Amino acid sequence: MTMNSAGAGPAATTSCGAPSAAVALFRSLGDPARLAILMRLARGEAKVVDLVSCVGLAQSTVSAHLACLRDCGLVDSRPQGRASLYFLARPELLDLLASAERLLAATGEAVDLCPTYGTPAAPAPDSTGGDR
Repeated sequence: MTMNSAGAGPAATTSCGAPSAAVALFRSLGDPARLAILMRLARGEAKVVDLVSCVGLAQSTVSAHLACLRDCGLVDSRPQGRASLYFLARPELLDLLASAERLLAATGEAVDLCPTYGTPAAPAPDSTGGDR
């Protein structure tokens, strides 16, 4: 599996050999708000006000996330009146999101239960019925 751009020069890598651009891409996708924005934009163009209601964050926070995603080349915008419509800049992102959904379906709860990055599991109820 290669993760460097075709035709590009040698890709910068991390100390363990992972391409730093790929690390940056997955970090940009790792934020829950940015991922929610991208998933909403996968359904079609949206104004900031639409994204604010979707992710439930302040307009300034959504705008900051959009600026990050734009800097990464993942989203772009076009003017519509006094507002801007945001959209996915790269159709390949739809493929990546669909692949992620298939991978999550295949792994079941394993990723969500990961002790490092997943959701902490609720403690098991005390089977003795008493307090300890």
